[in-house]
Amino acid sequence: MRVTREILALVFCLVTATTTFAATVTYDNRAIVIDGKRRVLVSGSIHYPRSIPDMWPDLIQKSKDGGLDVIETYVFWNVHEPVRNQYNFEGRNDVVKFLKLVAAAGLYVHLRIGPYVCAEWNYGGFPLWLHFIPGIKFRTDNEQFKSEMQRFTAKIVGMMQQEKLYASQGGPIILSQIENEYGNIDSAYGAAAKPYIKWAADMAVSLNTGVPWVMCQQSDAPDPIINTCNGFYCDQFTPNSNKKPKMWTENWSGWFLPFGGAVPYRPVEDVAFAVARFYQRGGTFQNYYMYHGGTNFGRTSGGPFIATSYDYDSPIDEYGLVRQPKWGHLRDVHKAIKLCEEAMIATDPTISSLGSNVEAAVYKTGSVCSAFLANIDDKSDTTVKFNGNSYLLPAWSVSILPDCKNVVLNTAKINSQTVIPSFMHESLKTNADSTDSVGSGWSWINEPVGISKASAFSKPGLLEQINTTADQSDYLWYSLSMDIKGDEPFLQDGSQTVLHVESLGHSLHAFINGKLAGSGTGNYGNVEVKVDIPITVVPGKNTIDLLSLTVGLQNYGAFFELSGAGVTGPVKLNGLNNGSSIDLSSQQWTYQIGLKGEDSGLPSGSSSQWNSQSSLPKNQPLIWYKTNFDAPSGDAPIALDFTGMGKGEAWVNGQSIGRYWPTFIAPNGGCTDNCNYRGAYSGNKCLKNCGKPSQQLYHVPRSWLKPSGNILVLFEEIGGDPTQLAFATRQMGSLCSHVSETHPSPVDMWSLDSKTRRASNSTLSLSCPSNQVISSIKFASYGTPLGTCGSFSHGRCSSAKAHSIVHKACVGSASCSIGVSTSTFGDPCKGVKKSLAVEISCA
Repeated sequence: MRVTREILALVFCLVTATTTFAATVTYDNRAIVIDGKRRVLVSGSIHYPRSIPDMWPDLIQKSKDGGLDVIETYVFWNVHEPVRNQYNFEGRNDVVKFLKLVAAAGLYVHLRIGPYVCAEWNYGGFPLWLHFIPGIKFRTDNEQFKSEMQRFTAKIVGMMQQEKLYASQGGPIILSQIENEYGNIDSAYGAAAKPYIKWAADMAVSLNTGVPWVMCQQSDAPDPIINTCNGFYCDQFTPNSNKKPKMWTENWSGWFLPFGGAVPYRPVEDVAFAVARFYQRGGTFQNYYMYHGGTNFGRTSGGPFIATSYDYDSPIDEYGLVRQPKWGHLRDVHKAIKLCEEAMIATDPTISSLGSNVEAAVYKTGSVCSAFLANIDDKSDTTVKFNGNSYLLPAWSVSILPDCKNVVLNTAKINSQTVIPSFMHESLKTNADSTDSVGSGWSWINEPVGISKASAFSKPGLLEQINTTADQSDYLWYSLSMDIKGDEPFLQDGSQTVLHVESLGHSLHAFINGKLAGSGTGNYGNVEVKVDIPITVVPGKNTIDLLSLTVGLQNYGAFFELSGAGVTGPVKLNGLNNGSSIDLSSQQWTYQIGLKGEDSGLPSGSSSQWNSQSSLPKNQPLIWYKTNFDAPSGDAPIALDFTGMGKGEAWVNGQSIGRYWPTFIAPNGGCTDNCNYRGAYSGNKCLKNCGKPSQQLYHVPRSWLKPSGNILVLFEEIGGDPTQLAFATRQMGSLCSHVSETHPSPVDMWSLDSKTRRASNSTLSLSCPSNQVISSIKFASYGTPLGTCGSFSHGRCSSAKAHSIVHKACVGSASCSIGVSTSTFGDPCKGVKKSLAVEISCA
């Protein structure tokens, strides 16, 4: 079915490509202008390498259904040109296919070429070979860098032009971006920054795409480049020319997750408030970063320490399912704003104060009038007078009035349903070989400690890791053999000593004479590692093997390409009590880039070396594990639960699902399940999952699996028990809605005639996923219900008829709508503002 839908989409794209006429895209002070018409546009970011081609059509359709006009994506240089002049545009990297699917859905594209992308992506999207060009300096007025940047940018633009993907050719691309958030760090580059930005702008314009170019966070973006805003709020942003429109390229829908951190989330009421405020104050283009965050497959995550999940609390979650109520409420916000489009594109807003922290913005042209009323106080609700009428404005909310009279939506009042997702766990059904005496279904190979590859080399002193590995692997071995005499001063108290190691990060394992002695790791806030490990050495020959590893390379900041990694020293042996020490830093060390198993093709599962004839080693470092398994039945999205494992990387049928690290636990404090949306948001304001693994579940795309005979390979660094692994299929748990009698009627009712619309009540609507019906009412209360979805309770007043009325209206149907009023339920408590809360199950 997926293949059929994808083929149909591509056929449709090919057909429409022959009948689509070129569009003229320009801009003025109010908006992007397409074929002479100003447009109010809503955009969302989906990064094609963070999902898979099989998911793309559904993600794009859900974006369209959510009210988006535009899909925004970066172009990722390092995945497309991993080796200079050797290109990869296949599979997840097939940007042309992705953009054609967007076009087939009838949506526009904003193509952010960069080619620096940040994006919590490894090395900010730059390929590592760039670093080794003699004399190069990144992102500054440097001829070597500018030459490479222009070559790649021109390569991408040329591809787009060849495929006729620019709007000027009849394609979907209406905007492109050059550079990215350079204004945040340009002061560090001194006098070279301004000529570099002017060069980048001139270079981009010279490529003749026929569509406008933007630079985000670049207040001095030279004409005709549009400077745009990134942030949690951009209502106060003003472009650097009164000839340019007010655009918001990144409205952060949540925040990214680092290993070792709690999971961030952003309440939808706050996102909706920020969106409405932006359009209220003259904005006409806004983009969600992210609309679907996806997954950092393989070794693509940056940071360092960015987790494999890039869910970002997006309206479409990591698994491709809509996140409710975020997706639904923002869809309603988009509909409400589009009802104001005719007035918005005609004029600038007239902004006035209605009192302390209360503001009105009116768009009026001829007989057409639309208004936004905002209460920016973060504590107190207020009632205001506007055009002779009274309006209740909850704290930190915006009411949208398409006709300057009637409220179609308030950002703090959610009509959309809430869905509590759940994961159904089932054991990993391994296919044990009949000759397997252990019967576990698992086989294994030990990764040798220390030097095991013929490509190893020796040099005096300690080498920086990234310059040594060129990021071909996370791993670099530092190995030293040394003879210790029995009369060494630091051994006078016995054979106990302390190994002192200092590293630029990101993590480190120390082995003494082949045995793991200790480990150290940095974190997202401080990547450096400094350890003091008590060890036992013996008189005579001793071997010190240090396994240094990276967890994604730096992706942000001035001169980030100069951030080092690995053991830079000092490395010392310190006596326990007498203060003596030996500095080993300048001795002759032997180096090995990567693991023997990586070179032997173990991630694919191929090799004749796999051992299944003796006891399965558990909770031991440096072990490769392999098993064959059957895919879980059904079509629900799949994750692997890595409970029981330590740290490493996992491959399914040769495809890397990314780094796993369930033993990196988030701090115990600072979390809340019910974060107050009122007041300014930041990335650490609303957190959950404290005291638990930052990431326990890892997405396995369904299309990577066969019904049976799948191969799972793990490389475990620090020790774990693979038999504890389990599948978790993404299910819908409870489905809820909670609507008060003061909620506006659903946005879709605005299309009704004004008399019918005025007579309509607040309405609670519930809808099951396709092919399911409402099977039971788990909770229903009309009156003053308390709590949130999954934990509702009756308040002081509750209609005795609520459950039976809801049961009759909903059970057995795919969806139902119920008026929230006393005419439906009676009046259990006169003079009290009432609401209806319902929780259902679908089957």
